[in-house]
Amino acid sequence: MASDYALRYGLSDAEEAWRLRAEAFARDEVAPLSREADRAGRFPRALVPRMAALGLLRAPVAKAHGGAGAGALANALVSEELGRVDGSVRGFLAVHVGLVTQTVAELGTDEQRRAWLPRLMSGETIGCFALTEPGAGSDAAAVATRAREEGDEVVLDGEKHWITNGGVAGLAIVFATADPAAGRKGVEAYLVPTSTPGFSARPMEGHPLGHRASDHARIVLEGCRVPRAARLGPARGGFRVAMAGLDHGRLGVAAGAVGIQAACLEAATAFARTRRQFGQRVGDFQQVGASLAEMKVSLEASRLLVHHAARTLDRTGGPATAETSAAKLFATEAALRTATQAVRVHGARGYDDALPVERHYRDAVGLTIYEGTSEIQRVILARDLLGRDDGGGSTR
Repeated sequence: MASDYALRYGLSDAEEAWRLRAEAFARDEVAPLSREADRAGRFPRALVPRMAALGLLRAPVAKAHGGAGAGALANALVSEELGRVDGSVRGFLAVHVGLVTQTVAELGTDEQRRAWLPRLMSGETIGCFALTEPGAGSDAAAVATRAREEGDEVVLDGEKHWITNGGVAGLAIVFATADPAAGRKGVEAYLVPTSTPGFSARPMEGHPLGHRASDHARIVLEGCRVPRAARLGPARGGFRVAMAGLDHGRLGVAAGAVGIQAACLEAATAFARTRRQFGQRVGDFQQVGASLAEMKVSLEASRLLVHHAARTLDRTGGPATAETSAAKLFATEAALRTATQAVRVHGARGYDDALPVERHYRDAVGLTIYEGTSEIQRVILARDLLGRDDGGGSTR
């Protein structure tokens, strides 16, 4: 018999099966580790083989490439269920699967797919997406890392930071410019084994606000040599590779934000139903009840935007940049509001990491930044609405 979730949102049997698999894994295996992993600031790497065994590392990859052939909606459901329990584990999956594995599967050569996909999908090799730099975050065309061709090799020099999975990865997709004056048209992407001489990963300094169990690294490239055959995508096509990867990652972030909202609403409702003050349930106070109602509406709107973006990808094969950006913008901003309200409903209890709402609140902040800030999503959507300015009043 189909679950209430499946009936309400019109899921296929296959989509519901992926959701239930992720739900059970998150509840039974991830949740017991989450608080201590967050406190220790250490990624629970022992979960990676389990994710591989459950098929989560190969879910959205086409069957022709050895994947499970799950659609974008099924993958978003997995991200929602993981995000509901642990943002750091969900973030690992978004980067490893969405930004790296899917990008290699879709844009790699046959040789690159044969070399890397089996290892990525089995969890033998972890992937990272080395795009962000100290001076190039949202402006992906401004990467300063240099790619210099020498015969049959390319020499990479530069620095990346805030690279999720960077310290545990065996493969990095590194973005560099071969021609700084060309802007986005000069950017290249390369598949770089992290064991390559000249490649080093170091922990980020400081203590992050959220996603503390994620592995965030600073990567330094000093005379790092790779063969020209390591180029991912066409020559000078690195910017398009980055955007393709970010489309996958943004949908995972949006779905994770839905999961945070669901967890916070559930926790706040349960507390408001049982906690009594001044002779009545906390939830019966008008302002608290109104907050719960707003949280419910935001959750449903966010979930439907994520489902719409995912169904668009499944129907058209992509891209669905505007739909994904809209889902990412709305869902992550809503997650931050909802997590804030959940902490307030719990009062002093919500201010302590004994309850997950405190961690969800910290993690929600990062979701408005990762894979493009809220401001960048607004730029993307505005450009989609306005079209190209040809100086003559045309909208396209």
